[in-house]
Amino acid sequence: MPILPLDLTDDATAAAVHRIGRAAYAVEAELIGFDGIPALGESLVQMRAHGLNWVGAVADGGELAGFLAWEEQGAGGVGIDRLCVDPAWFRRGIASRLLRHALTDLFPDRPVTVTTGAANTPAVTLYTRMGFTRGQDFSPAPGLTMASFTSRPSGV
Repeated sequence: MPILPLDLTDDATAAAVHRIGRAAYAVEAELIGFDGIPALGESLVQMRAHGLNWVGAVADGGELAGFLAWEEQGAGGVGIDRLCVDPAWFRRGIASRLLRHALTDLFPDRPVTVTTGAANTPAVTLYTRMGFTRGQDFSPAPGLTMASFTSRPSGV
C-alpha cells in the first residue's frame, strides 16, 4: 500500500480525510472517555485551514485507508498533528506504515513530537513500539489526560 502526498485542495481528498478523521477520533473518544477532541468537532473548512502537511496510505483502487498530518516546529522539529486510520482498516498495520514512512523517509534526521490520549492504549503502544520516549502527561481540559512522546534521531 503506497504512502502518497495528499492534496487537501482537492474536494474528494479533503472529504475522505475529514470522514476518516471523524471516524477515527470517535473511536479514540470512546477509548479515552472524552468526546471533546477538537478534531472530532471541526468542519471540513476548519480542517483545511490548518496548513498541515499530509500523506496518506492508499489502497488498491485509490481508497484512502489512513493519513498522517504534521507541522514544522522550531529548531528543525516536526510535530505530528494527527495520525488516523479508517476504522474499516484497523489492525492491518496502516498506522505503523504511515509512522515508519514519516520517520524514515520524510524527516529521518529531525526530532518528532506527538501527543495522544493517555488512555488510548493502541496509540500509546504504537509510539512506544516505534521508539518514541514518553514524556510527562498533561491535562489540557478537565477529564482529559494526554500523553506526550518524542522521537529523536541518533546524535540529536
